[in-house]
Amino acid sequence: MHSVTAAGHTARAGGSVVERFAVLPILILILAQMGTSGDNGALSLAASALTHDLGATTSEIQLANMVYPLMGGAFMIAGGLVGTIVGWKRTFRIGAALCALGEVGCALAPNMTVFVWVGRVLVGFGASFLIPSVLGLIPYLYQGHNRTVAFGCIGAASGLSALLPLMLGVVMEAFGMHVTFLVLAAYFLALLGVSASLPHISQANERLKFDGLGVALAASGLFMFLVGVSSISSWGLIEPLDTCPFTFFGLSPALPLALLGVVVLIVLVRVEKGVEQRNGVALLPQSFLHTPQVLAGLAANAITFFFMGVQSILMAPYLQLVAGWSPIDVGVISIVTGVPTFALALGIPKLAPHANPRHVIQAGYVIMAAALAIMAFSVTINGSNAFGVYLGAFVAGVGAGTVSSHSSNVVALAVSERDASQSGGIQSTMRNVGQAIGVALLGAVLLLGITGQVRAGAAADPAVSPAVSEQVAQMSINLGSNQEFRDQIANIDMTESEENALVNIEARARYESTRVAYGVGAAIILLGLLTTPAIKTFEKHEG
Repeated sequence: MHSVTAAGHTARAGGSVVERFAVLPILILILAQMGTSGDNGALSLAASALTHDLGATTSEIQLANMVYPLMGGAFMIAGGLVGTIVGWKRTFRIGAALCALGEVGCALAPNMTVFVWVGRVLVGFGASFLIPSVLGLIPYLYQGHNRTVAFGCIGAASGLSALLPLMLGVVMEAFGMHVTFLVLAAYFLALLGVSASLPHISQANERLKFDGLGVALAASGLFMFLVGVSSISSWGLIEPLDTCPFTFFGLSPALPLALLGVVVLIVLVRVEKGVEQRNGVALLPQSFLHTPQVLAGLAANAITFFFMGVQSILMAPYLQLVAGWSPIDVGVISIVTGVPTFALALGIPKLAPHANPRHVIQAGYVIMAAALAIMAFSVTINGSNAFGVYLGAFVAGVGAGTVSSHSSNVVALAVSERDASQSGGIQSTMRNVGQAIGVALLGAVLLLGITGQVRAGAAADPAVSPAVSEQVAQMSINLGSNQEFRDQIANIDMTESEENALVNIEARARYESTRVAYGVGAAIILLGLLTTPAIKTFEKHEG
């Protein structure tokens, strides 16, 4: 026998269950998902403001984009375990409060150090509790087909959240970045208030032990891996750049740090097996590791947010810093992406309940890769082709919504109810790891590509003297407009013709590196197709 005390559900009888869909709980969960997505959108819109108000460089903007998924990636698995032990409603409220506090930190930050290491860290830590709670509540609040629809609603929320960047763009244009983040703080405080309306759920009355060792290993391993990967563009891949804070036997420490993180995560997997046998619950249940469909579903979560990371580090900064688009202009693009994301993430499970999830996710991967190809061709030497930008954004929404419609449910279908609920933490972690890798990897391809091509171009161009070329070889080039590059090289003693030659070299390097980065992103998304044959369980039968 099984019953749920949430409004809108009736008890099971004779092997069947009659349910009506509870609307209020899913609306609250959608608002939570929208808030975290809207926060990421606001940060993308703030690229110009961060540059002008706080003196941020491209690397610092990349770091600001990275810290949220870094914190989420490191602690969301722990958030999933905490919710299993202390209750999902409690962790939901803790997360909303921390997010509100973090947004205040961003609003009042006097410099990028405070913005990143106080504001963004608190928001990321809050999301580590909030988002696993969103996914953790659904298996308790909804059953059967209603659960599929509920997960689709959460996927659709990422599309619906496209409304927030447009509204926040208007606020940012009128009142500035600081007021915008205060508005977000008020949003999370309001979410904290309405969370009291979430129905009571009956989680299993078990005395479960907190897996402190697992949390420590997971947080440290994920943090080292993500910091190492995210630092490639500013520290260097092998040879250390001039911005590298220290070296490892004369090499950049980025890859060694990332590999050390992988080693710690391998140790975590071995430790967690024994923890689960002793305590009955672990940070990383064995069912997650030994069920191929779960791994395929987690990959789908990661790839969808990898795709969003690609957009946040390639499209939005390029449009603002190079093409001169305003925050409102970029906010409009988020609507173009958000509408099809919302429609398909919600519509596919509702209107095509018997669609094969494997085929749906496969189609989504292909469409997302096509979107990045369109975005690549929208890039011009000194800006972007507006039609290509909007077309790519629309196709991106179609792909993201298609994958989101089933990515969470294929995980829940393959494991027990308690594991399905706890999976919210690791699903959220995979989303943040995917987003972090997208920002880090594609940011590295972009920035290392620009710097490398400018150095090579300056050395090969007869119009540039060896003395000037040698000074350029010591520089790391940021993404920016022609004028910003002129400002960056203003301290080099050279002729006007040499300066113009360098500007042309940088413009070409910027153009080609951005296109290559989009191509790398599309290739990685298509690799996700290799995981999809593992998706075989399409319906959970409960008697």
